[in-house]
Amino acid sequence: MADKTSFTKDEWSLLLKSPMIAGMAITAADPSGLWGLLKESFAGGAALTQAATDSSTNALVKAVVADFSTGEGRTAARDGMKAEFAGGKPADIKTKSVDSLRQVSALLAAKAPGDAAAFKAWLREISQHTAEAAMEGGSLFGGGVQVSDAEKATLSEISSALGV
Repeated sequence: MADKTSFTKDEWSLLLKSPMIAGMAITAADPSGLWGLLKESFAGGAALTQAATDSSTNALVKAVVADFSTGEGRTAARDGMKAEFAGGKPADIKTKSVDSLRQVSALLAAKAPGDAAAFKAWLREISQHTAEAAMEGGSLFGGGVQVSDAEKATLSEISSALGV
């Protein structure tokens, strides 16, 4: 079982940011206004909460969630996200996010092969929940679709990057 001590500081930071990156890739693929952004952000937070409380959650996922729940962990993740994505346009953010998830996949394969499948599936699940969190292309009074074509394409890219 891999844990925080199995990774360098930079590698752990990448794993710590990865749940946010998985959601951000979807949000950047088809920005849906303030209300949609909030719903999509909450979807990622809900995934962290669920992982923390589910007894069947993979140990490495639990370690990332536990570290993220500390002030130090949240600060490290937030600062890493700012450094990597600040000022980026949505298309650039989506591309960088998918590339980062590809790096996560390679890191897991190299340093945590026993945990890799469960961790990557968790990240893919976060992306899916984020895509389903807000209606796309509608108006304040309804309409639109649950998952837009751009989000579907990004989900496919994420699956490919993660190898799931």
